[in-house]
Amino acid sequence: MSDDLEVRAAAILTQLRGEGDPNVRAELGTRYGIHTDQAVGITMASMKAMAKPLRPNHGLALALWTSELYEARTITAHIDDPQLVDVDQMNDWCSDFDNWALVDPVCFTLFGTAPAAWSMLEPWANSGGEFTKRAGFALLWAPALHDKNAADHHFEKALAMIGANAGDPRHLVGKAQTMALRAIVHKRPVLLPREHGAQP
Repeated sequence: MSDDLEVRAAAILTQLRGEGDPNVRAELGTRYGIHTDQAVGITMASMKAMAKPLRPNHGLALALWTSELYEARTITAHIDDPQLVDVDQMNDWCSDFDNWALVDPVCFTLFGTAPAAWSMLEPWANSGGEFTKRAGFALLWAPALHDKNAADHHFEKALAMIGANAGDPRHLVGKAQTMALRAIVHKRPVLLPREHGAQP
């Protein structure tokens, strides 16, 4: 990591800690179900505003991720360049996921448009880990909503995986499956009846 990146990352972390609101932090778990010890209390709107002038910056995103701070890691989803995100980074970051509010923006905003996105779907969705499994289905949202050129077979395979994992009792996993299913059906409604053997 260059000295410049270290300085910029340190400045952002100092800003986050300086602007952290104990009241916002206290509500993360009780109001939103975001359970993490690594947070200072910054609203999502403020994090997005901080990220806007920083993007795109792959190196800075990598530097901020190492801080382990929830808010800094959330910002990385909005400043990293998805075209520079590789499989190793996706697996490394996925192994660090510890709450749904980090999984969702990283997968929807960043990983969902990375070149390796489709290759990560199956191993993550079939994982036993709660946040890894959620990431697998959260990874579907971005291409389902925005990738008009993706082949139908990708989504047909995804629908089969949703069906195979539909019995998972964990709320965070089930919610991600529901959101992915809704996104696919909304954009490609013909696929659902085909999946169930009905005529469109």
